[in-house]
Amino acid sequence: MLNETDVVYRPMTNNVKTINQAMIDIMPLALATIPWGILCGSLSIKIGLSTMQAQLMSLLVFAGAAQLTSITIMGAAGSITSIFSSTLVISSRHLLYSAVFREHVRKRSFLSRSGMAFFLTDEMFAVTCAYIEKNKTFSALYSMSAGMTFYVIWNLSTFAGIVAGQYIPNLERLGLEFAIAATFIAIVVPLIKELAILISVLVSGLSALILSMYTPDYALIFATLLGMLAGYFTPVKESDNG
Repeated sequence: MLNETDVVYRPMTNNVKTINQAMIDIMPLALATIPWGILCGSLSIKIGLSTMQAQLMSLLVFAGAAQLTSITIMGAAGSITSIFSSTLVISSRHLLYSAVFREHVRKRSFLSRSGMAFFLTDEMFAVTCAYIEKNKTFSALYSMSAGMTFYVIWNLSTFAGIVAGQYIPNLERLGLEFAIAATFIAIVVPLIKELAILISVLVSGLSALILSMYTPDYALIFATLLGMLAGYFTPVKESDNG
């Protein structure tokens, strides 16, 4: 028979285990984005942002690809409209992420849902989906722990870039942007478990490469649409029940 101490101790033990597992699962992806964060911080300094402004961008915006895009546009003296439109397209994938999580979080408090929305990244989404597939259940604690771990690593790497950007000239020429492609490859490849997904990845990837030579401003949008259409029209093999 369980006593009061057992009832309290076991949930706490399970919570600690869940938090530790989330930190372990997200860490490879978080570490992979360190060069990305360093680049983001150094470019912020290069275009004229102060140390505080550069760090606040990661603290408050917390959107790697969107941050780099907006920083690049700002550095080229682009308009506010260009910044908003570009970041809107880049961040639109989060609508799909939110739709996947909707049924899991819709009964939670507004504060809880807001926190999960803020910490929702490609990396957090990937490890949370893997957790759901493995455990057949959704854990808000796991999801938030993974997201907050990534948040800390991202901001530390941004700070490193801010400091390095003030002492190392032309830091952006070191090829740190490779981390962007490497991270997304690491996220996408494990998810390719069906023919439709494989077709979508191949079509969108090849389309992006080809279209970038002719319509670089719209290559990403068109490649995304083509990949979705290719996956949608790919025949699904029905399981044999006989």
